[in-house]
Amino acid sequence: MREVEIGGRRVGAGNPVFIIAEAGVNHNGKLDLAKRLVDVAVDAGADAVKFQTFKAEKVMTADAPKAEYQKVTTSSEESQLEMAKRLELSFEDFRHLKAHCDRAGIMFLSTPFDEESVEFLDALGVAAFKVPSGEVINHPFLGHIARRGKPILLSTGMSCLGEVDEAVRILRAAGNEQLLLLHCVSNYPAHPADANLRAMQTMAAAFQVPVGFSDHTPGIEVALAAVALGACVIEKHFTLDRDLLGPDHRASLGPDQLAALVRGVRTVESALGHGRKEPAASEANTAAVARRSLVAARDIPAGMAVTRELIAIKRPGYGLPPSALRYIIGRRTKARIPADTMLELEMFS
Repeated sequence: MREVEIGGRRVGAGNPVFIIAEAGVNHNGKLDLAKRLVDVAVDAGADAVKFQTFKAEKVMTADAPKAEYQKVTTSSEESQLEMAKRLELSFEDFRHLKAHCDRAGIMFLSTPFDEESVEFLDALGVAAFKVPSGEVINHPFLGHIARRGKPILLSTGMSCLGEVDEAVRILRAAGNEQLLLLHCVSNYPAHPADANLRAMQTMAAAFQVPVGFSDHTPGIEVALAAVALGACVIEKHFTLDRDLLGPDHRASLGPDQLAALVRGVRTVESALGHGRKEPAASEANTAAVARRSLVAARDIPAGMAVTRELIAIKRPGYGLPPSALRYIIGRRTKARIPADTMLELEMFS
C-alpha cells in the first residue's frame, strides 16, 4: 500500500507531506500549556499536533533508570517513574485537548504507551495510532493496536531491518495494512551524521509502504533533506520555550522554528516537481535572450553559395537555431543579406 488515509488526508507519494507537530510531554503535565501548544501548531500550519497518552505505572517499573539525555534535562533526584507521573495528563485532559484541536481545525493525535490508553484513544476517535520506537519489539502491544483497525504510524528508532520486518508482519497478521513507517534516530538531540536518511528508501523498497522521518536532530535542515529524499511524513518535537525544565524541551523547536519548518517543507515539496525534463514556462523569456541563432557574419551578396565563414552564431535565440546550420551551408542566397541579420530558410534557394 503506497498510500494511507489519515483523517481524510491521503498520505503517501504524490501527496502533500503530512507534518506532525510533536508536542509530546512538553506541556509539563499542565492542560493550559498543552492547549497553548495546540495553538502554536495551528499558527505554524502543521497538519496535526501529537501528544503522548500513558499511565506511568503501566509503562515502567519503580526503579527503571532514566536515559542519559533525561538525566541532563531533569532533576537527578527524580526517578523515571516520578518524572513520567509529573508529565502525565489525565484522560479527561485529553478529552479537552481533542475538543480544542477540533475547534482550532487541526488533527489531534497521541501516542499510547499502554493498552488502556490505546482503548481510550480509540474511543476518543483518534484518526490514527502513532507507535513509538521503543515498542517495535513489543509484539503483543503491536497486535493490540493493529486490531483497532486504524492507520498506524510506526517509528523505527533503535531498530534493525529484521526487527522492523517482524513488527510489520505482526501488524499485517492482525489484519491491518494501513501502515506507514517512520525512520527515526532515538537520541535527543540526534547528531545529523547519525540520521542515515537513506534508510527511508530501504524500508520503502522492503515493505512497499509510505515512509517518513521522525526527526530529533537540531534545527530543520535534516527534516528538509528527508522531504527531498521522499519522506511522506515529517514529525518534529516543538515547545513553547526551549529553556523550560523537562526531558524534551532542549531537543525541540521553538514556535518560530516550527513555522519555518512548515514553510521549508512546503517549499521543498513544491520544488520536487513532476519529474519530466522540460522547460519551465518561466524560462521562456530567458531562453529567447540567452540562446543563439544563425546570423550573417558579414554582408552576403545575392546568389552567393553560403560557406561556414559567412555565418555567425549570436544571441538572441528566436531565429534559426545553431542545429539548422547544416540546412544552410551550400545553398545560394536569393537576395543580399546585411551583416548581423538573423537568417531564415526562405532567404535561400
